Amino acid sequence: MSDVLIEVKHLNFYYGSVKVLKDINLNVEKNNITALIGPSGCGKTTFLRCFNRMHDLYKGNRYEGEILLNGENLLKTQDLIALRSKVGMVFQKPTPFPMSIFDNVAYGLKLKGIKKKSEVEDIVERSLMQAALWDEVKDKLSSPATSLSGGQQQRLVIARALAVEPDIILFDEPTSALDPIATAKIEELLTHLKDITTILIVTHNMQQAARVSEYTAFMFQGELIEFDRTEKIFTNPREELTEKYITGRFG
Repeated sequence: MSDVLIEVKHLNFYYGSVKVLKDINLNVEKNNITALIGPSGCGKTTFLRCFNRMHDLYKGNRYEGEILLNGENLLKTQDLIALRSKVGMVFQKPTPFPMSIFDNVAYGLKLKGIKKKSEVEDIVERSLMQAALWDEVKDKLSSPATSLSGGQQQRLVIARALAVEPDIILFDEPTSALDPIATAKIEELLTHLKDITTILIVTHNMQQAARVSEYTAFMFQGELIEFDRTEKIFTNPREELTEKYITGRFG
């Protein structure tokens, strides 16, 4: 039996005076993968970035409503470093820091105040194993992260997110810059990761959503049109607009 990790209640979001997310209500189930789908410009990534307050980086952006994680409204949280260790993020293109493989994974641990060498080493190893990368890099942890292939870099970024034991990881089209083999590895990894964390993923690839997620949310023009179990969305959607998108009649 799954349970709710995050409740989104009446979420509106504004770029300046322009309202781009409109009264979104959604529950994110713990230890599940929830996919956000919809045509380009529908608000998927904007919605995803509300969870870890990425929009705070730009003046004039404004949230209304609530995103409740264990009862705490993330939109009111003052400590953004603590927030972003609870809510990890993996972007479209791999974003390794210009430092060693080891230091990339250990980076967030220092921010959390974990300094004991043996503890840091154990967590780095565990995180790289969880990200299915340990066997490929265990003999070159001091090498630059940029020496890895694109797919390996993306798994390194996932290991970096896992190291601080987040409640949820946000994935913004994590395979769009990768080849099919690297994409398959990331998809397989995602299905294992839900045992240890919760995943919210934006994807343009409907087949990917169907393959990896338990729940799917279909968005259009800043609104949440339909949200249900993935199987139901793809085989028997309630809304005509969802069906048109799923069957490729627009988008």
